[in-house]
Amino acid sequence: MWVKHIVSAILFVTLLQFGPAFATTVSGTVSGTVTGVWSTEGGKSHVEISNCEEEGKLCGRIIWLKEPLNDQGKPKHDTNNPDISFQARPIVGLPLLANFVPGDEAGVWGDGTIYNPEDGETYSCTMSLLDADTLKVRGYVGLPLFGKSQIWTRVN
Repeated sequence: MWVKHIVSAILFVTLLQFGPAFATTVSGTVSGTVTGVWSTEGGKSHVEISNCEEEGKLCGRIIWLKEPLNDQGKPKHDTNNPDISFQARPIVGLPLLANFVPGDEAGVWGDGTIYNPEDGETYSCTMSLLDADTLKVRGYVGLPLFGKSQIWTRVN
């Protein structure tokens, strides 16, 4: 009987000592800022993440494209947007991320949206800072389980 109490006490002390380190490793996120300029997966564009007009939220816009011109040699526009009034917007300068709020864990931002100019759709989105220069961006429909992740790299 007393052996059970000793084992329980040892487990409790071990969890107190190593639990926080284990939790940080499991979450895969770190504290830090996601504001700044990020290169999207594949290096096709750079996105600047900064504070939105609404306090406490983050937004992002495309500030650079690897291939900024269309087949006619003119700047690319938001031609796939279902709202015809937006189809004349240039891709460079286009709002891409909107209304992210801090999550419960450090380095995690959620409740935001991401716009995909390739299909003209807006998706729910979360962002997780994996380290100071690596950002996991996950767009999804309904539940995060039904989505796609990209790894973005900070541009220095």
